[in-house]
Amino acid sequence: MFAKVAEEGSFAAAARVLGVSVATVSRAVARLEERLGSRLLNRTSRQLSLTAFGRDLAARAGELYCQAEAMESEAQARAVQPRGQVRLAVPMAFGLRWVAPLLPELLRRYPQLTVDLHLSDATVDLVAEGFDAALRIAALPDSSLVARRLCAVSQLLVAAPAYLAHHGHPGHPSELTGHACLSYAYRARSQVWRFTHADGREESVLPRGPLRVTNSEALLPVLLEGLAIAELPEFIAAEYLADGRLVRLLPDWHLTRGGLYFVTPSARSRPTKIQVLLDFFVEHLSAPGWQTSTAALPPSAS
Repeated sequence: MFAKVAEEGSFAAAARVLGVSVATVSRAVARLEERLGSRLLNRTSRQLSLTAFGRDLAARAGELYCQAEAMESEAQARAVQPRGQVRLAVPMAFGLRWVAPLLPELLRRYPQLTVDLHLSDATVDLVAEGFDAALRIAALPDSSLVARRLCAVSQLLVAAPAYLAHHGHPGHPSELTGHACLSYAYRARSQVWRFTHADGREESVLPRGPLRVTNSEALLPVLLEGLAIAELPEFIAAEYLADGRLVRLLPDWHLTRGGLYFVTPSARSRPTKIQVLLDFFVEHLSAPGWQTSTAALPPSAS
């Protein structure tokens, strides 16, 4: 305020520029003089002039005012054009298949944004590990986190035609106890496969087999060789179901249905860079390609 008084030559002109009252400017300058222990302005009823000390201080105060304006302009620009680093946690298989291919468009659209992409199937603690956001695939439990559901994600029971030719098609979940079933270590809540029939009946099966993995992609070689049955997320299984390398089993029964969620520690004061990332994923993952692929499967395969 002192810088504007010195520049404009009066309290009234400075008050108009700053959008405050004359009294506010006058009191602010008086407090500054009191804190510095020296008079900055000579005041008369008709004239206002700088003291020698005031002239020295005015030049520096003007520089500070310009710096403050520049900082404010930069902050406003950040609000319009997202910039800075986003730490994003994504499940590994999903990230490689469906997020990494979107990164070129994201980075072209927001050239001042940088992404630190953490790929792991283990659930991270966003707050404790300093992540800005995460994509999670789950039947999301109650949480202190803020989650936006992007789309549904189904888990499908699948096997290769070679396996079925040798071991037969299970007709009921209880028959899976006689089959080699592969397991996924990070399965939400428990390792039990819970099935629900179209008529509401429920069955639970504890899969037993020769392989347990921490990434669903690692199940594919054993599956495709016709050695076992496994549960796969729809976003992995879709391409193999579409070309016949895998077949969906027990189509009248469904496993726990979950979704793809964009998760943040809090919705309050969400930075622009996080909001544009959410909007980008809503745009690209609300109707993902894998759902189109599985929806187009012939009845014999599904």
